[in-house]
Amino acid sequence: MHSTINHDEINMLRSEVELLMKERQALLKVTGAAAGLIAELDSHDLPQDTVKAAELLASNINTLAEETLQDALSAVQATIVG
Repeated sequence: MHSTINHDEINMLRSEVELLMKERQALLKVTGAAAGLIAELDSHDLPQDTVKAAELLASNINTLAEETLQDALSAVQATIVG
């Protein structure tokens, strides 16, 4: 019985890890798309409230580790320019 419980726990953990990896991939795509959008914006053409929202998004993106940002950009097939 002990091995059955252990096997069930392993299967549950495996399912959770798979779910988390799918969620991470989805979040990387969102982050990559947001980073690409921010990179393309011209703040001179935007309303002030939109500029503030873009600055907030950009400051949060800038807190990511370089590897995570690269993963995010790769998820949407984008690159960092300059």
